[in-house]
Amino acid sequence: MQATGSAAGGFGLLFLILGILFFAGVGSLTAASRCTYAFARDGAIPGSRIWARVDKRFDIPLMGLILSTVIDMVLGCIYFGSTAAFNAFTGVATICLSTSYGIPILVSLVRGRKAVKHSTFSLGKFGFIINLITVVWIMFAIILFCMPIAIPVTPISMNYASVVFIFFAAISVFWYVVRGRKTFTGPPVLADADVGQDGQTVDGLGRVTTTHRGSFDAGKEEKVISNGK
Repeated sequence: MQATGSAAGGFGLLFLILGILFFAGVGSLTAASRCTYAFARDGAIPGSRIWARVDKRFDIPLMGLILSTVIDMVLGCIYFGSTAAFNAFTGVATICLSTSYGIPILVSLVRGRKAVKHSTFSLGKFGFIINLITVVWIMFAIILFCMPIAIPVTPISMNYASVVFIFFAAISVFWYVVRGRKTFTGPPVLADADVGQDGQTVDGLGRVTTTHRGSFDAGKEEKVISNGK
């Protein structure tokens, strides 16, 4: 209101912000529900059979969407109890996202980039250097996001994102040890292989097969490398 000089102008600016928040929230929930569905489909999270269900009427992972919405609401309620805790959860999102990008790239480097040998968009001879720089940059970014936001550090200004990250990492490791290593086989690996290679082993990574997905991806055929399990 002070910037525009009128209540109507201030309301107009507020309406734009609310619109942005609404559409951003819809996009975030949509992406989160699809990620939940993908993890549940591969047996990577507790209660996978429930969250992997696809609603026949709407043709969407409805249970995954409900789970994502509930978690989003719970995290929003944290703000009323502690702003430091809320900032820790919002800050750890960037750390987790960066880690999820960095681990596959690091694994690919360790394995000699064999899994991306047949990729459609290849980085060529620069792939190794680009991937290495990416991993180093992600590690640097994670350290930055774990640092306090102000000095001197107080219980309120302390950045607890690293604590939350370790907590969720510990839960992930625990679940992997208890069940994940027994049931989780990982998502199928896309392979740009010729039709004549169907059923053959490519570079020791797995067997190329043409498969149909569930109703959520009905009608789509993909050439994937199975892990032989």
